Amino acid sequence: MNPADPAAPKKRLSKEDRNRQLMEVAWSIVRGEGTDALTLGYLAERAGVTKPVVYDHFGTRTGLLSALYEEYDNRQHALMDEALQASGKSLPAVAKVIATTYLNCVMAMGREMPGVSAALAGSPELDALKKKLEAAFQAKCQAALQPFAKQPIGPAGMRAMLGTAQAVSFAAAAGELDLADAEHEIYDAIVRIARRT
Repeated sequence: MNPADPAAPKKRLSKEDRNRQLMEVAWSIVRGEGTDALTLGYLAERAGVTKPVVYDHFGTRTGLLSALYEEYDNRQHALMDEALQASGKSLPAVAKVIATTYLNCVMAMGREMPGVSAALAGSPELDALKKKLEAAFQAKCQAALQPFAKQPIGPAGMRAMLGTAQAVSFAAAAGELDLADAEHEIYDAIVRIARRT
């Protein structure tokens, strides 16, 4: 049988490969049509699978949005870990890594990340997940910055740093800010928070 023949049986993907395919299609939907368009039924239709396949992977729309946000978060952590290991051991070097990797990760995800982030605040489960992942990111940044700080960097400082990074990065992703300006503002906020006395 010719593999290009539509009557030929389709090769069954492994659960991991199917999950990867569904995640890619989900990001494509969010990127092209916005987060509101992302439903499990529409994802199944666009991915060319039955609804039970999508429900088996994500359970609910909340589960799907959680998976998208976790993927984004994991990518951000991996990029930052790699860059921190390769960077110099000074406040400017570490601040540059945090600013650059945060901005680059948001830019790589495109305009869809602000929509996914906003959707996370729409339910208690998603809001709890977002807070948990943000706390882990703040702890990683705090551990990287604290050796160069003049005093302990508290939760308010870390929240201010994350808020600045998120707002400025999302504005850059929306085309409202120049990338170099955005990176400079995030970097500047990080250095000011670490150097406070």
